[in-house]
Amino acid sequence: MRATSPVIVGRDEEIGLLSSALDAVQRRSGRALFLLGEAGIGKSRLVGECAYRAYGLGMPVLRGRATSTGLVVPFRPLAEALASRFRAAGTPTDPELTPYHPALARLVPEWRRAGSPGYPETVVELAEALLRLLSVLGREAGCTILLEDLHDCDTETVAVVEYVIDNLADLPILFLGTLRPEPGAALDLVRSAERRHVATVRELAPLHDDQVRALTGACLEAGPQEIPEAVHRRLAERAAGNPYLLEVLLADLLDTGRLRRTDGAWEAVEQPGGSIPSDIVRSWARRLERLDEPVRDLLLASATLGSQFSVTVLQTVTGFEDRVLFTHLRSAVEAGVIAPDGAAPDRYTFRHSLTAEALISSLVPAERASLARRAAAAIEHSGEPLDEDGRQLVASLRLAAGDRAGAARQFAEAGRRMLASGAHGSAVVLLERAHPLAAEADRAAVAESLAVARAEGGDLDGALALADALPPVPARSEAATRRGQFHIDLAWAAVMAERTADAALQIEAARVLLGPAPPPGRRAALVVVDGYLALLPGLPGTGRPPRDPVETEQAVQKAAETAEAEGLPVVACQAWQLLALLRREEGFDAADAALERMLSISTEHALPVWRVEALVRLGANAFMRTGDASRLLSARAAATDLGALLLTRTVDGLLAMNAVLCARWEEAQGIIDRSAEASARVGDLSAHRYLLLAGATMAAHRGRRRDMDRALVAFRRAGGEQSLLVPLRSGLCRAFGALLEEDPERAAAGLDEALAWELDHPSYYYLSGRYGLRPLLRVLAGQADRTELEEARAAPGGCLAWNRQFLDLADAVLLGRKGDPAGAARLMASFTQHSAPFPVARHLGLRLVADAARADGWGEPVAWLRTAEEFFYGAGVQPVSAACRAALRQAGASVGQHRGGWDRIPSPLRTSGVTPREYEVFVLLPERPGNQQIARRLSISPRTVEKHMASLLNKTGRADRAALCEFAAECAAEPA
Repeated sequence: MRATSPVIVGRDEEIGLLSSALDAVQRRSGRALFLLGEAGIGKSRLVGECAYRAYGLGMPVLRGRATSTGLVVPFRPLAEALASRFRAAGTPTDPELTPYHPALARLVPEWRRAGSPGYPETVVELAEALLRLLSVLGREAGCTILLEDLHDCDTETVAVVEYVIDNLADLPILFLGTLRPEPGAALDLVRSAERRHVATVRELAPLHDDQVRALTGACLEAGPQEIPEAVHRRLAERAAGNPYLLEVLLADLLDTGRLRRTDGAWEAVEQPGGSIPSDIVRSWARRLERLDEPVRDLLLASATLGSQFSVTVLQTVTGFEDRVLFTHLRSAVEAGVIAPDGAAPDRYTFRHSLTAEALISSLVPAERASLARRAAAAIEHSGEPLDEDGRQLVASLRLAAGDRAGAARQFAEAGRRMLASGAHGSAVVLLERAHPLAAEADRAAVAESLAVARAEGGDLDGALALADALPPVPARSEAATRRGQFHIDLAWAAVMAERTADAALQIEAARVLLGPAPPPGRRAALVVVDGYLALLPGLPGTGRPPRDPVETEQAVQKAAETAEAEGLPVVACQAWQLLALLRREEGFDAADAALERMLSISTEHALPVWRVEALVRLGANAFMRTGDASRLLSARAAATDLGALLLTRTVDGLLAMNAVLCARWEEAQGIIDRSAEASARVGDLSAHRYLLLAGATMAAHRGRRRDMDRALVAFRRAGGEQSLLVPLRSGLCRAFGALLEEDPERAAAGLDEALAWELDHPSYYYLSGRYGLRPLLRVLAGQADRTELEEARAAPGGCLAWNRQFLDLADAVLLGRKGDPAGAARLMASFTQHSAPFPVARHLGLRLVADAARADGWGEPVAWLRTAEEFFYGAGVQPVSAACRAALRQAGASVGQHRGGWDRIPSPLRTSGVTPREYEVFVLLPERPGNQQIARRLSISPRTVEKHMASLLNKTGRADRAALCEFAAECAAEPA
């Protein structure tokens, strides 16, 4: 007889917490809850209650469970949760999810595309994609995702869960997870989430005495007072408040007839004493004895495979034919021992994980080992290839049979396959299992694989510690060649982490092991990683002499050719990518040729990530050379199609900066709004910083100093001051912004600052002003001659469209100064062509050279000033507009008054009678400038400023200048 309570007893507070969380989610206030407790304490009952209530509210419910078989299956609970929803409701068809299909294809089979090589998405990419999916599912009524037994799940799932709970506060998502209080990554996450106040954690305590009595009564459909006292006392003692154990022990009393209903009342036929099972194991042993022998044997074989098992594997182990097998499975289901696994048609699960453990524990050790040995042999000799799950199962069975070395081999192979698939965390778990079990002859190879897994998973220190502990290997042996490749792999990880000294040490170790004449492929890989090391800052600190760039390029070129000849396409792509960087100094044509070769190799060998990398870099080069972003847009489409979300964010940064330079403000802001927060959320600091800098540069190029300063604060907080973007911040952003404030001294200081940084650091950004704006300002100031100008033109950065426009202007000024107006006119025509994509820079350039043209008698300075004045007035950049009007007056030209401009004045000020000219003064006041500063910036007299200030004080009702400046700052902070 089964004894299961139809109601949940003793968990009213927890049910109230779940109900409150569901209500919050309906208000688009996300919640994360964790239920913590020992096996059988009632976590799954509460999850079921939560699912029931969510269904009643019309919420989509996704429910998954980690495997308790000991197998490491990346993302299994997540895949099961999505399948539980999509199996019945179908996959969502919302267009906004399309870019995330490739990243989610690992979890959703319907989104996998045949014939398309998969992108090895990072955990954060997959997590972000999952968050977007849950948001879409919960758009109308909220969404609930339930993940059980997280203590058994893989580290990748734990990482995704951490990301989700950290970012669901404003989303209509309820996350509910359960786990046992066992040490591990899941428990660490829960404790951390509780400390950070991003999740609520409820530890389920054992039922107290009255609750035990109430639960017993619910199972027996009787009032608590009807329970025989002796039965209650024994259940309370033996179950220790654990609902599952209580139900199992109660079922044993009912099955053996020691508790029965007589004349409408429950009575104990004999006092529960010595003959009653003393623990759960003996209880299950007695229940097994009452089953038919074939069913008993099937359950023991099933329990050997774990709390969840595949029918196919069970059939391989038992040898039963289909009809017999399913007959025995039905009997086991009817006995209440197992049940079909709703998440997978081919699988069954024990009613509770303790059930399988209890069944196995009922056998003597020798019998357990024999059963495990037979099961392992049956699976290994089935003729079917073993996948990662199969290898882990065989490894567990070998270990249970006492074959430690055999278990280690299977764990290690499964770990290496996980590593190859990009599941670094799971690879570490499996290889750590294999390492202490491995035979002496295999242990070093396992340690090498474990170190590489740790390094690629981000634990470089742990990897290096393992490397230091490895035993030496004989020189010029197969082991030495393998160890040399191992050190190359660690060197790559160190280079990617910008750990210069560690990378240099690993390269040196590889050289020693591989000797003076390593195999060609190994030599090529070594040269390439060494070439990348040369680009990192801090190399002199390693004690190695600086490398000649020409020698480095020649060595990498040869390595690329060798890698292609040896059939090493990844090494070849790495080499050509490095060559593209090195050859920028020769010119962008040479750099593009290297990238085209990289594109060809990656396409030929179906390396999708490398192909998109090549497209992105080609698109970036095209954008810098011409100002045209079309190729960059194609690269973004390819990255999106592949599901490479991190690469997509990188391209978004470039597209945002392109839109800024081309004065497409709405487009730039849209990209920044879409990607800046997302890039921060996934930890892609490189893309995040670039997007923040694009935002600051946009503010600078619109003449909005306060907005620029605010954006640069965010840039600094994101580590921008320690990045390679410093020269762009100083030149492209701050210096350009200073020119729009008519402050050439501050602009020159910013450009000098950018140059000083570039002279001390390797730099691959050519838009900082070194090759364009700085030479122009120096020519205008009489500080630079043609020699300096030609040096800038000859540099690779001098051929870029953004820089060429300024160099054309500088050249025109020099020619005009020499008395060659025709030559200056030709250069101005060239400037007109090159500046066409960049309207702000174009009109600023006209304003900058007009004074020189008027002084030296060439060009059309008056027309240029009128054009620039009209543009900047319309753009609301008052300092430049005013400076153009002042220059026109000095040139003796008529200056028309702008009678418009009222639309730019906020309604409250307009109602108070503030005029456009007064408003021009007003918008400068948040910076608290003096009258002299305002006069210079607006090209008016200090006396006029004084009159405008007096009028503003009167019209706004402010008591003094400080109050007026404060009011101006408040108005500036309000959205337009």
